[in-house]
Amino acid sequence: MPVTSELILVRHGEANNNVTGTVGGEHGCTGLSPRGRQQVEQVAARLAAEHRSRPFDVLCGTPRRRVRESIEIIGKALQMPPIIQEDLRGPDHGAADGQPWTQIKTAFGGPPQHHPDQPYAAGSETWNQYLDRATNALRDILSRHPEGRILIVAHGETIEAAHVLFLQPPARIRPGIAFVTDHTCISRWQQQLNRFNRRTWQLVAHNDTSHLAEHPR
Repeated sequence: MPVTSELILVRHGEANNNVTGTVGGEHGCTGLSPRGRQQVEQVAARLAAEHRSRPFDVLCGTPRRRVRESIEIIGKALQMPPIIQEDLRGPDHGAADGQPWTQIKTAFGGPPQHHPDQPYAAGSETWNQYLDRATNALRDILSRHPEGRILIVAHGETIEAAHVLFLQPPARIRPGIAFVTDHTCISRWQQQLNRFNRRTWQLVAHNDTSHLAEHPR
């Protein structure tokens, strides 16, 4: 079946916040760790090779520092200027920003997804508020590039939002579903046109980190 459009999502490299276990929001994010930069260099080389044979039409990223540093490396390898999408930023953490995740999750009784309609800290978004914002931003990007190859460098939460957008799981079962997203993983959705002239979105890759094989994490 012919592919009419494609959405490729790449998670940022390992961040300093991942090493310290702290919440990396607008103020708490301190960028990529040295290993994270190496990971991004590896995925950038892979994406550049793909871009030479099947060019991407647009490169998007989010404003958090770890993603900006990741997309700067990838954009240089692809020789493409990135577009920062404010509404694709990670969840707004409120008072949790910069605090230890274990402390936040213990006080909340789990990660934000476990109680999706409750804020997990003062001033934070609820998980469902984040999903609404992120899925609307993804819909907008897809509508502006209906026949394109869209590359988005973002967060693990962004990949989860894309899966929710396309899979449409009922809200009541979402707290029981999780998606593993390793640093610099690639997830790939393709819209295909079948012989009945019906367009369908198919998940053809998820959490692909084969570019890291030569340098185990």
